[in-house]
Amino acid sequence: MRLTTKGRYAVTAVLDLAFHQESGPVSLADISERQIISLSYLEQLFSKLRKKNIVSSTRGPGGGYKLTHAPEQVSIVDIIIAVDESYRANGCSPTEYCQGSTRCLTHDLWDELSDKIHGFLGGISLADVMQQKTTVETACRQDADLEIKLAGQA
Repeated sequence: MRLTTKGRYAVTAVLDLAFHQESGPVSLADISERQIISLSYLEQLFSKLRKKNIVSSTRGPGGGYKLTHAPEQVSIVDIIIAVDESYRANGCSPTEYCQGSTRCLTHDLWDELSDKIHGFLGGISLADVMQQKTTVETACRQDADLEIKLAGQA
Protein backbone atom coordinates (compact mmCIF):
# COMPACT_ATOMS: atom_id res chain seq x y z
CA MET A 1 0.00 0.00 0.00
CA ARG A 2 1.32 3.38 -0.92
CA LEU A 3 -0.41 6.70 -0.56
CA THR A 4 0.87 8.73 -3.49
CA THR A 5 1.56 12.45 -3.63
CA LYS A 6 -1.97 13.02 -4.88
CA GLY A 7 -3.51 11.90 -1.61
CA ARG A 8 -0.83 13.44 0.60
CA TYR A 9 -0.93 16.78 -1.22
CA ALA A 10 -4.72 16.87 -1.13
CA VAL A 11 -4.78 16.33 2.64
CA THR A 12 -2.01 18.91 3.15
CA ALA A 13 -3.74 21.51 0.96
CA VAL A 14 -7.15 21.03 2.58
CA LEU A 15 -5.56 21.23 6.02
CA ASP A 16 -3.88 24.50 5.00
CA LEU A 17 -7.25 25.76 3.78
CA ALA A 18 -8.87 24.83 7.09
CA PHE A 19 -6.23 26.84 8.99
CA HIS A 20 -6.63 29.95 6.84
CA GLN A 21 -10.28 30.21 5.81
CA GLU A 22 -11.39 32.22 8.86
CA SER A 23 -10.70 35.52 7.11
CA GLY A 24 -12.42 34.52 3.87
CA PRO A 25 -11.75 32.40 0.81
CA VAL A 26 -8.17 31.15 0.45
CA SER A 27 -6.41 31.36 -2.89
CA LEU A 28 -4.64 28.36 -4.33
CA ALA A 29 -1.63 30.62 -4.92
CA ASP A 30 -1.35 31.17 -1.15
CA ILE A 31 -1.63 27.44 -0.46
CA SER A 32 0.93 26.79 -3.19
CA GLU A 33 3.39 29.24 -1.60
CA ARG A 34 2.99 27.90 1.94
CA GLN A 35 3.00 24.20 1.06
CA ILE A 36 5.39 24.32 -1.91
CA ILE A 37 2.93 22.48 -4.15
CA SER A 38 2.61 23.36 -7.83
CA LEU A 39 -0.32 25.70 -8.50
CA SER A 40 -1.41 23.69 -11.54
CA TYR A 41 -1.39 20.49 -9.45
CA LEU A 42 -3.50 22.19 -6.77
CA GLU A 43 -5.97 23.31 -9.45
CA GLN A 44 -6.40 19.68 -10.51
CA LEU A 45 -6.85 18.49 -6.94
CA PHE A 46 -9.29 21.25 -5.99
CA SER A 47 -11.38 20.60 -9.08
CA LYS A 48 -11.93 17.05 -7.77
CA LEU A 49 -12.44 18.26 -4.19
CA ARG A 50 -15.08 20.75 -5.40
CA LYS A 51 -16.92 18.06 -7.39
CA LYS A 52 -17.03 15.87 -4.25
CA ASN A 53 -18.32 18.79 -2.14
CA ILE A 54 -15.28 18.97 0.15
CA VAL A 55 -14.60 22.59 -0.84
CA SER A 56 -16.50 25.41 -2.52
CA SER A 57 -15.08 28.21 -4.62
CA THR A 58 -15.69 31.92 -4.95
CA ARG A 59 -14.66 33.71 -8.14
CA GLY A 60 -13.30 37.18 -8.65
CA PRO A 61 -11.16 39.51 -6.56
CA GLY A 62 -10.84 38.15 -3.05
CA GLY A 63 -12.03 34.78 -4.30
CA GLY A 64 -10.66 31.39 -3.46
CA TYR A 65 -11.77 28.28 -1.63
CA LYS A 66 -13.47 27.41 1.64
CA LEU A 67 -14.42 24.12 3.22
CA THR A 68 -18.01 23.13 2.53
CA HIS A 69 -18.36 21.66 6.02
CA ALA A 70 -16.81 22.33 9.42
CA PRO A 71 -13.37 20.74 9.94
CA GLU A 72 -14.93 18.37 12.49
CA GLN A 73 -17.11 16.94 9.71
CA VAL A 74 -14.37 16.29 7.15
CA SER A 75 -12.40 13.08 7.60
CA ILE A 76 -9.00 12.41 6.09
CA VAL A 77 -10.42 9.46 4.17
CA ASP A 78 -13.07 11.79 2.63
CA ILE A 79 -10.30 13.90 1.14
CA ILE A 80 -8.30 10.93 -0.13
CA ILE A 81 -11.33 9.35 -1.78
CA ALA A 82 -12.39 12.70 -3.29
CA VAL A 83 -9.17 12.90 -5.32
CA ASP A 84 -9.56 9.30 -6.49
CA GLU A 85 -6.66 8.09 -4.41
CA SER A 86 -6.45 4.46 -3.40
CA TYR A 87 -5.36 3.37 0.03
CA ARG A 88 -6.01 -0.31 -0.66
CA ALA A 89 -3.23 -2.62 0.44
CA ASN A 90 -3.73 -5.06 -2.41
CA GLY A 91 -4.20 -4.89 -6.14
CA CYS A 92 -7.72 -6.23 -5.82
CA SER A 93 -10.82 -4.13 -5.76
CA PRO A 94 -13.81 -5.21 -3.68
CA THR A 95 -15.44 -6.61 -6.84
CA GLU A 96 -12.37 -7.93 -8.69
CA TYR A 97 -9.55 -10.27 -7.77
CA CYS A 98 -5.85 -9.83 -8.45
CA GLN A 99 -5.53 -13.16 -10.28
CA GLY A 100 -8.29 -12.64 -12.80
CA SER A 101 -11.37 -14.52 -11.62
CA THR A 102 -9.80 -15.99 -8.47
CA ARG A 103 -8.50 -14.71 -5.17
CA CYS A 104 -4.80 -14.54 -4.50
CA LEU A 105 -3.48 -16.44 -1.50
CA THR A 106 -3.24 -13.32 0.69
CA HIS A 107 -6.37 -11.52 -0.54
CA ASP A 108 -8.20 -11.57 2.79
CA LEU A 109 -5.13 -10.40 4.70
CA TRP A 110 -4.62 -7.32 2.50
CA ASP A 111 -8.34 -6.66 2.31
CA GLU A 112 -8.53 -6.60 6.11
CA LEU A 113 -5.56 -4.22 6.27
CA SER A 114 -7.32 -1.94 3.76
CA ASP A 115 -10.41 -1.93 5.99
CA LYS A 116 -8.26 -1.00 9.00
CA ILE A 117 -6.63 1.85 7.07
CA HIS A 118 -10.05 3.11 5.98
CA GLY A 119 -11.31 2.97 9.56
CA PHE A 120 -8.21 4.74 10.89
CA LEU A 121 -8.30 7.56 8.33
CA GLY A 122 -12.07 7.78 8.54
CA GLY A 123 -11.83 8.29 12.29
CA ILE A 124 -9.56 11.34 11.98
CA SER A 125 -11.10 14.70 11.11
CA LEU A 126 -9.36 17.83 9.90
CA ALA A 127 -10.17 19.33 13.31
CA ASP A 128 -8.32 16.46 15.01
CA VAL A 129 -5.20 17.15 12.96
CA MET A 130 -5.54 20.92 13.45
CA GLN A 131 -5.42 20.42 17.23
CA GLN A 132 -2.09 18.60 17.22
CA LYS A 133 0.63 20.76 18.74
CA THR A 134 3.22 20.05 16.06
CA THR A 135 0.72 20.77 13.29
CA VAL A 136 -0.14 24.15 14.83
CA GLU A 137 3.55 24.96 15.24
CA THR A 138 4.26 24.05 11.62
CA ALA A 139 1.34 26.16 10.34
CA CYS A 140 2.59 29.15 12.35
CA ARG A 141 6.13 28.69 11.02
CA GLN A 142 4.87 28.47 7.43
CA ASP A 143 2.87 31.67 7.88
CA ALA A 144 5.91 33.48 9.30
CA ASP A 145 8.14 32.17 6.49
CA LEU A 146 5.68 33.41 3.88
CA GLU A 147 5.46 36.85 5.51
CA ILE A 148 9.24 37.13 5.49
CA LYS A 149 9.38 36.07 1.85
CA LEU A 150 6.70 38.56 0.84
CA ALA A 151 8.36 41.37 2.83
CA GLY A 152 11.63 40.67 1.01
CA GLN A 153 9.88 40.99 -2.35
CA ALA A 154 8.37 44.39 -1.49
